[in-house]
Amino acid sequence: MDEKVTISGVPETMLQTIYARAKESKGRGAIHDKKAEEIISKLNYDFSLADKDAPMHSGVIARTIVLDKLVSEYLANNPGAIVVNIACGLDTRMTGFKHWYNLDLPETIAVREKLLPESGNITQIAMSAMDDWGKMVEESRTPAIIIIEGLTMYLSEADVQQIFAVIANRFDDATVLVEIMNPMIVKRFKGKSIEGSNAKFTWGIKGGKALAALLPNFRFVEERGLMEDMTQFMPIYKVLDKVPAIRNISNKIITLKRL
Repeated sequence: MDEKVTISGVPETMLQTIYARAKESKGRGAIHDKKAEEIISKLNYDFSLADKDAPMHSGVIARTIVLDKLVSEYLANNPGAIVVNIACGLDTRMTGFKHWYNLDLPETIAVREKLLPESGNITQIAMSAMDDWGKMVEESRTPAIIIIEGLTMYLSEADVQQIFAVIANRFDDATVLVEIMNPMIVKRFKGKSIEGSNAKFTWGIKGGKALAALLPNFRFVEERGLMEDMTQFMPIYKVLDKVPAIRNISNKIITLKRL
């Protein structure tokens, strides 16, 4: 199979992400994602820019390690919970859940359904994260964990607030894991693979407490910088993580809880 994928802008970044996971899985092995390897082997797509983008690769692997751990811990402590994966792209993280919802733009879901068909208690929602997708989720009083990975930096503050408004309106008990980018990186970072897709970083925020201050229905629980997890596969980050200026500007995974 040699599947030609034609997609551009922010949705195209999902190809860079799954390629990073597949490359790591097949090579150094800080994560293991055989499904990503399988999908990449089927694609007719030029990943040469992604091969040159080491920061993107490291960031994807670090956040995969963090989110895999946090999602697994949540589901172990909340049996019967549901999962909503916002801007799911070609994510393969699905285990130990009652009902898993994958949410992304229609053009992205169309690619996902072709490359990663799913059924049963996995539901695809082809909508914008800022639309009222909550009505598509059957369970509203069941504990829910919401994953927002690799998205907020492409949005505006109002967009982010709208996503959380949808979550608050639908769920009584929701825990949100959301990746954020420092405003300094938004302004200055130029990733080879991201620029190749014509997607641009547009918004950032310094930390979880600042984010929670924008969201009246949520409280800050904790934040985790990705730098410390990069130390698992690149020793140089053990040194860099001790430099506050560097550690503070790395992307973070924020945990927020519905009030």
